[in-house]
Amino acid sequence: MSIKNFTKKLLVWYDLNKRDLPWRNSINPYIIWVSEIILQQTRIEQGLPYFKKFINKYPNVFELSRANLDELMNIWQGLGYYSRATNMHKASKIIVQEFSGDFPVSYESLVKLPGIGDYTASAISSICNNECKIVVDGNVMRLFSRLFDLRKEVNSIGLKNQIKFIGDKLISKSKPGDFNQALMDFGSMVCSPKNYKCGNCIFSKDCIAFKNNTIDLLPVKKAKVMIKTRYFNYLIGLSNNDKVKIIKRNKKDIWQDLYEFPLVETNHEIDISETGKKFKKISYFNSKKVIKKLTINHKLTHQNLNIYFWIFKTNFEDKNCIKINDLESYPFPKPLFEIISQIK
Repeated sequence: MSIKNFTKKLLVWYDLNKRDLPWRNSINPYIIWVSEIILQQTRIEQGLPYFKKFINKYPNVFELSRANLDELMNIWQGLGYYSRATNMHKASKIIVQEFSGDFPVSYESLVKLPGIGDYTASAISSICNNECKIVVDGNVMRLFSRLFDLRKEVNSIGLKNQIKFIGDKLISKSKPGDFNQALMDFGSMVCSPKNYKCGNCIFSKDCIAFKNNTIDLLPVKKAKVMIKTRYFNYLIGLSNNDKVKIIKRNKKDIWQDLYEFPLVETNHEIDISETGKKFKKISYFNSKKVIKKLTINHKLTHQNLNIYFWIFKTNFEDKNCIKINDLESYPFPKPLFEIISQIK
């Protein structure tokens, strides 16, 4: 398969089959940036409502730079990988302060901004600045691994370098942005992980994995990562004034910059008879005042969270206590947000 033939066939396919997405007809780098960050680790079906909500609330980089972080996290709530939102907030401030709000479009400038790596910088610079920088995401890694029989482990530097070497020869010099978006669409719509559509594939005659019947084996999967199991005990003290204490998570861990209730992490599920000893750092907790215990299991990519909500009556109040009816206006992790209605 010649380079010229590959590029031409892909772009023709894209013109006929590209997905109708709200950012597709834009070369506004802010719009492209927001779409690319939201769609990292997120399916389009899930990310699309968030994109619309985000752009409606923050239509340009100036509005985003002025955003209250709690308000921004509220918009992001339920999307996961919350560091994406905090990095966007940091980057927007830098763009306003150092670039006078003129969003950079060159690859070299983009990769210096918080939260923008090779993939996002390649996408923005190719779409908005016609730079011939090939994007390497999961769809592209899968497509190239199968087409060219690449045997490096998925997401490895070795595989990404192989793809860049091949992609630099294939990328359209006149339409690099369309070429990149075509690769991502083709990988998602035709060369998908399981329900691949080889019968509809314009490259099947040249695809090495198709010829060798090794499609299910490529890309080479990563060795399984050990899943960490954690036990979170949230102590929710209901005061006489219908207030509860909340705290912002500031340490570098999951859910950074979101709110939670006072937390005690243990190494196993504990019984109420153990609470006096285990929860002693929460001085106002009283096991005799417990009125309800709720349990949720929440799975993250590399963590399995067993979450217990101990709801009890208390006379305690301090400056961090807020009305129960106001809880929904704060950005909480999804599993905590979902139990708020059961606290009332």
